[in-house]
Amino acid sequence: MNVVIRNIIRIAFVLFFQVFIVTKIPPLHQFIVPYFYFILILWLPFRITRINLLFLGFTIGMVVDWFFKTPGLHAAASLLIAYFRPYVVNLLLPKEATEWGNEEPNSKTMGSVPYVIYIIILTLLHHFYLIFLEWLQFGSFLFFIGKLLATGMVSLLLIMIADLFFNKKSRSR
Repeated sequence: MNVVIRNIIRIAFVLFFQVFIVTKIPPLHQFIVPYFYFILILWLPFRITRINLLFLGFTIGMVVDWFFKTPGLHAAASLLIAYFRPYVVNLLLPKEATEWGNEEPNSKTMGSVPYVIYIIILTLLHHFYLIFLEWLQFGSFLFFIGKLLATGMVSLLLIMIADLFFNKKSRSR
């Protein structure tokens, strides 16, 4: 399947899942708010240009903001991880690994350990910034830390489950 068509289908499915299914689940606790949509930024091909990566990150964040009625919170966090994504990839992979063309980051193309580190770093960066922006309104540091850890763990679990479903047929390293 064409990379563009596959990514359009992914975007539609993941945004639908985030907006209409995940957010409708009754809250398990005040700290747990699973965010899943930013995986779209993490799964974009290695060779995507930086300007396209930033544009897609901002657009995905604004769509989520539109549904959640949060003016710019998700767009700012998505733009931040879109900005730092190439740096994290360059730190974790050898230089020639980023020249794979339309290969996407997953456990088979990157290797299991670098992929898990990549997901953890960018998930925690996304959640730290998003929850920090929310925390500025409420002001309890324990609430900030608790929500960061709980939301991060649930989101990482969702990402690992999605990785099992979406990335079955990738080229081995």
